[in-house]
Amino acid sequence: MRKSATECSLEYMLSTPLKLIQARFTRPNSTCAILLTGRLRDGIFGRMTLLNNIRWEIAATVTTMLALTGAALWLKFRRRPTPDEIEAARRKFMVQSGRLVDGMLLDVCDVPAEDGRTLKMLFFSYRIGGVDYECSQDITAMGAVVNPEQVRPGFPCSVRYQPGNPQNSIVVAEGWTGLREGLPQFPAFEDPEPVDTMHLRRRAK
Repeated sequence: MRKSATECSLEYMLSTPLKLIQARFTRPNSTCAILLTGRLRDGIFGRMTLLNNIRWEIAATVTTMLALTGAALWLKFRRRPTPDEIEAARRKFMVQSGRLVDGMLLDVCDVPAEDGRTLKMLFFSYRIGGVDYECSQDITAMGAVVNPEQVRPGFPCSVRYQPGNPQNSIVVAEGWTGLREGLPQFPAFEDPEPVDTMHLRRRAK
């Protein structure tokens, strides 16, 4: 069976040393110059594909290492919020999304913190769904909003709590307060004038 010219050329390239092929077929501006990269293998230029894969793997590895290094440096040197900033963010969140419920003030006292500071804590209680809650709120940095000396234990107040997490609650915040100036005053009603029932008595006779 006679082979085609293409088959004969492929057999010649696969069986002939690379240098001989370069000497015979390599010309300036010739398409055969691609044979300089290596010998044909299974229809794929082996060495070219291998070099390309290595370059992509090196680029991907370097990019991944740079990204991990940047993330580690950001986590290490980023500025973390202070306890006062965390508490201020909690108050803002409660004012925006908290629900209102009636409560009662229990006490205001100083509590030592772990970092050595003395915190002014406001204690209060409220009931939700038949469950009684006793919570506290740090009002140390809220001197412009509430005066601890004016807090009257035993007086009613309004409490904002988080739906789904009733233990998260506040009584005072920037721009809102649940403290009340005093007990609610109900209007006094005078005794009504006696109704004249003489006509009813006359009919009864």
